[in-house]
Amino acid sequence: MNDIKLKVDLREVTGKKVAIIRKQGFVPGVVYGGKDQPMLTQSDYNETEKVVRKAGYHSPLYLEIDGKEKLAMVKNVAVDPVRRRLINIEFHAIKATDAVTAEAPIHLVGLGESEAEKASLVISQVLEDVEIKAKPADLPSAIEVDVTGLAGVEDKITLGDIKLPEGVVFADPEEDLHQVIANVYDPATEAAKLEAEEAEEEKAEAEGAAEEVPAEHGEEKMAEKAE
Repeated sequence: MNDIKLKVDLREVTGKKVAIIRKQGFVPGVVYGGKDQPMLTQSDYNETEKVVRKAGYHSPLYLEIDGKEKLAMVKNVAVDPVRRRLINIEFHAIKATDAVTAEAPIHLVGLGESEAEKASLVISQVLEDVEIKAKPADLPSAIEVDVTGLAGVEDKITLGDIKLPEGVVFADPEEDLHQVIANVYDPATEAAKLEAEEAEEEKAEAEGAAEEVPAEHGEEKMAEKAE
């Protein structure tokens, strides 16, 4: 488990007045979970941003509140859509002895070393993350997937192919193990397919336009006869 820590202070400011502490360089937050009542908090913006970047939604961290440490995980983060700055953060208190669910990123290792890439093929990552369950101390910062064994365009790696770290399981017991994590494709073949599809579309548009012209002239002739 990563030794990530963040000092937070209890806050009494709520509602519209929260904008004031944001201007002062703090991020308003809340800590909930367990038997304790939710606690309103505020923490230094720069330190909070560093912790969020490092912990994400998958690594436990220690919140220092009034000189005491509380084990928690980042549950939700609100970001200003224009300025792209943190405006609120939610922490979920957890216990070291209880298994928790986390969203772990999937990292491909061995890129550039596979037979597929040596043959000018491309490895594409299809699945970016997966929900796992484990005790806080067993939660990995990422699920590493070795792609060096990929060789041809038919090759792929699925969830069922990977071996999770000891003490870690998929959060959903009915997880579809056939989900593709990474596969191989030929860029030249894909480009040819795209060109063929575009050519078909252009041909269909041209044929459609050609069919419309006689119909218009036919309508004009019928109008002349009617007169």
